Amino acid sequence: MSDFTTRLLRGRKVLLGRDFYQFRQVKRKRITLGNKYADWTLCPDGIGPDSVVYSFGVGEDVSFDLLIMERFGMKVHAFDPSPRSIEWVGRQDLPEDFIFHPYGLAAQDGEITFNEPDEPGVHSLFMDGEKIPEGAGYKTHVLPVRRLPGVVSELGHDRIDVLKMDIEGAEYDVIGDIITSPFPVSQVLIEFHHRFPYLGVGMTRDAISRMNDAGYHIFHVSPTGEEMSFIKYRG
Repeated sequence: MSDFTTRLLRGRKVLLGRDFYQFRQVKRKRITLGNKYADWTLCPDGIGPDSVVYSFGVGEDVSFDLLIMERFGMKVHAFDPSPRSIEWVGRQDLPEDFIFHPYGLAAQDGEITFNEPDEPGVHSLFMDGEKIPEGAGYKTHVLPVRRLPGVVSELGHDRIDVLKMDIEGAEYDVIGDIITSPFPVSQVLIEFHHRFPYLGVGMTRDAISRMNDAGYHIFHVSPTGEEMSFIKYRG
């Protein structure tokens, strides 16, 4: 899909109230890493071999993770509970510093039910809260999830330098654990899922407001408007 078509389709969604335009709030140095449709933008200032990077939701594309490791020489802790992702990661020849954990991130410890469309080529999981269209075929997965404080404690870290989240709508609740975290989280890269009918743009607007109130400001917005990069504001 061309950039022009992307902008045209997005403009239509904005007019219909299913999307909105958000602009960056602060200027920071930016680099974008990863394949198209799997890329993320971060601020390279202060990032180095000792940085702590968590990548939640890797799916079947770890290009961002591998490129940030190559560029800065650090380990990356990657997480995904989906059977498809776990199987895919197991088939790859990945470096030792790519450390994979087969569980997801949520605002609770335990398990969450996800639905997977039973359609060829469609692999995205949806949380059980979404209203499934009548007659649609879905596979159900009950998958393990963890809260962020417990993950950090178990892995023995005292901070997170870059936290990337593509967690299928769970980001709205997880933000609470980020902004009340007893340990510093410097950058938060989020894919928002307001395109899901059961969520909507109001959820993302509220999430941005909560992040702003906690001192995080947006330094990058992707062309689709779904991926936003936040940094703890220091003036």
